[in-house]
Amino acid sequence: MVCRGSRGNAAMKATPSGRTTLLADIGGTNARFALLIDGTLCAKAHMSVKDYATFQQALAAYLGIPAKAGGPDHAILAASGVVQNGRCALTNNSWVIDAEELRRTYGLSTVRLINDFEAVAWALPRLGPNSLLQLGGQQRLPGAPLAAIGPGTGLGMAISIPHAGGHIVLSSEGGHSTIASGSLREDAVIEHLRQRFGHVSAERVLSGAGLENLHDAVATIDRAALPKRRATDITRAAADGTCTTSRSAVDMFCGMLGSVAGNLALALNARGGIFIGGGILRHMPDYLAASQFRRRFEEKGRLQKFLQSIPAYLILDDDAAFIGLRHLMEVEGLG
Repeated sequence: MVCRGSRGNAAMKATPSGRTTLLADIGGTNARFALLIDGTLCAKAHMSVKDYATFQQALAAYLGIPAKAGGPDHAILAASGVVQNGRCALTNNSWVIDAEELRRTYGLSTVRLINDFEAVAWALPRLGPNSLLQLGGQQRLPGAPLAAIGPGTGLGMAISIPHAGGHIVLSSEGGHSTIASGSLREDAVIEHLRQRFGHVSAERVLSGAGLENLHDAVATIDRAALPKRRATDITRAAADGTCTTSRSAVDMFCGMLGSVAGNLALALNARGGIFIGGGILRHMPDYLAASQFRRRFEEKGRLQKFLQSIPAYLILDDDAAFIGLRHLMEVEGLG
């Protein structure tokens, strides 16, 4: 099989040769594909979900081949939603991924479908120093649980628990747990969002749409007549210092993330470290490091000293999900 890299359609031209596995990382906004051919990762492609009505259309565009016409032998996919019985209806878009349907359509020998942050959790033991920015704390405690949390289109969470035979990875829907306030100003923001949404989950504030919610709430509370802004515009204006409302929203975002990450560390005794993924903060590492994230992470009353030792890391490698999928393949002998 011969493949060539691509940022869009027709990522592969195929001829039978060796073992080929399709890898996919499917989020609410972006879909990323790659092929693992005889142990070599190639043909990585980044596609916009909004450009395709269904996952099947995006996959066909990526492969650039008819179904069952010399395509991959196996597939392992990560999707941003709850996976039940090999099927996932994505939380933040209309796509549905069905492992059995894909197996039949493409004549695949095996198809494995997992939650997207479960894939990130599988990657954690293999992320080296160059892939991570440490945000306080000390050294990881060997053998202790590790946890991944990531604001992107949604708020993902997953846990990696070391044991004698390797790691056990558990997916989590903790992003939908209720957000707690850390100040009177956050009280006002959450109350504003409660009037709009009813239940205010962590994802309602710690995601791309969540950052937009924070910006709208802060503007309303401060009586600032501002147009609605997209998350990318908010982060840019905050980093540039050109909009005080955007800066307030991003500062609150970082602080709330610290509180939620600290809660996760406490709940899981995650002395192996907390790892922050997702696409929002990877592009502004210095801002996050200088924010209230670490103070809020540790600000847990009598357990503050306990949390001071737990390291937190920003994941800098945008291929973390692929690293995790490959690790899972090796562990379980998939494909």
